[in-house]
Amino acid sequence: MTTDAFTLYPAIDVRNGRIVRLAQGDYAQETRYGDDPLALARAYAEQGAQWLHLVDLDAARAGGYTLLDLVRDISGATGLKVQTGGGVRSRDDVQRILDAGASRVVVGSLAVREADEACGWIDAFGNERVTVALDTRQDREGIWRLPVHGWTETAAGTLQDMARRYAEHGLRHLLCTDITRDGMMTGPNLALYRLLSEAVPGLELQASGGVRDLDDVLQAQAQGCAGIVLGRSLLEGRLQLPEALGRTADGAR
Repeated sequence: MTTDAFTLYPAIDVRNGRIVRLAQGDYAQETRYGDDPLALARAYAEQGAQWLHLVDLDAARAGGYTLLDLVRDISGATGLKVQTGGGVRSRDDVQRILDAGASRVVVGSLAVREADEACGWIDAFGNERVTVALDTRQDREGIWRLPVHGWTETAAGTLQDMARRYAEHGLRHLLCTDITRDGMMTGPNLALYRLLSEAVPGLELQASGGVRDLDDVLQAQAQGCAGIVLGRSLLEGRLQLPEALGRTADGAR
């Protein structure tokens, strides 16, 4: 069992101003959960959350982060630390999001396509302000690859190689999602996180994708992850945030 603090990241994915979840990142498979992201963020804060994972789904597809006002409102009204991304394409994007009150900016597709650029942002803003998100899928040979462009194309190299490159450049926070589990409520891929922990020790690894219940959260903590992103399990009431916060805090002692 890990002895370090374990962070729960309630997730709010926003599309056209609404709270939604996608199945395996497919915009055609959208489930709506409400029209007031700020109210949901406030509810998570009242339940004891310290962090919020906020995703701009419109920008993730088209580029150009659009949730600056929402970040300001959440930071100002709830006290939550916000980790957010979607469509982050430039150093100016990172600066604007941090200036709006975010604590960390998530860099996804660009981190795979233009790793040198993203490494420069770690240098410029510090390794506490940038989270690299590597979405991954196994190919037929069992190799973990890195799909980009809405998961329709696959970049060169492997997940482990890319993670090592960032670790060597000083990255601290790595968010990794098994695409086949995302939004599917089939459980997190613990074997994937075991593989990453062994291949690149020392990173603060955030699990994402497939979380169903408290047991999934506790297993990710026991696996050595530093945190976990919680989407549908919270939105659909299958996981109670106060209980999860209490149990993971007990396990970290």
